[in-house]
Amino acid sequence: MRNQCALLCFVGMLASCSSGSGAVEPSAGLPVIAGCFVTDASTINISLELAQAPHERRKGLMGREFLAATSGMLFQYQKQQRPSHGFWMYQTFIPLDIAYLDGNGVIGNIRQMAPCESSSGANCPSYPAGVEFITAVEMNTGFFEANGISVGDRLNLGKTNCQGS
Repeated sequence: MRNQCALLCFVGMLASCSSGSGAVEPSAGLPVIAGCFVTDASTINISLELAQAPHERRKGLMGREFLAATSGMLFQYQKQQRPSHGFWMYQTFIPLDIAYLDGNGVIGNIRQMAPCESSSGANCPSYPAGVEFITAVEMNTGFFEANGISVGDRLNLGKTNCQGS
């Protein structure tokens, strides 16, 4: 019992530590990478958490209540996914947009996804890509439209690939 109490106190103490910067609040220590969407008119810098392992992709942004305006999550796959492969919003509280990208980082489709209030994942809709893809990016709903990002635009990863774009 004493060990459980000490553990709870420690966890509570860690939870109360916050930078308050409004930056990405990483999931379970996922790596974060700088990137940018490149359109004909502009370059939009972003910060992305990387979800590469199957369990990281399954969890995604579940349980989050906030996502900074220029932060998102990049889902990376080892092989190309079929157009029928999709994402869902089970236990995801933030309305999101998702962009499905090919191996060159070119956006093939963008979808809006609404949080699913069901306590059963079986009752949550799926949002299939509609195109083959190897990566997907989730951002706050309205992000792509507000920044003039559309199908055919490109995602570059790494600060050096975003300078002077």
